[in-house]
Amino acid sequence: MITITIPKELAKQKELVVVPRKEYEEFTAWKKAVKVKVFIPTSAERRDLKIAREDFKKGRYTSWNELKRKLASNSSQ
Repeated sequence: MITITIPKELAKQKELVVVPRKEYEEFTAWKKAVKVKVFIPTSAERRDLKIAREDFKKGRYTSWNELKRKLASNSSQ
């Protein structure tokens, strides 16, 4: 059996993950190749999202099928 000793400073951070080297290397290669974009909302977008979530909880929303019907009826007029 293999025994690994983790330094107390590292264990206190609770940020330790153990993965096989091959998987780690594949992940880092993928991460470099993909260039993942991170969405950082503005304060106005955060406010709008909060309002949208509240409206959804209260049932004030239009379903996708309902929206398609409304758009189709408006375009035929």
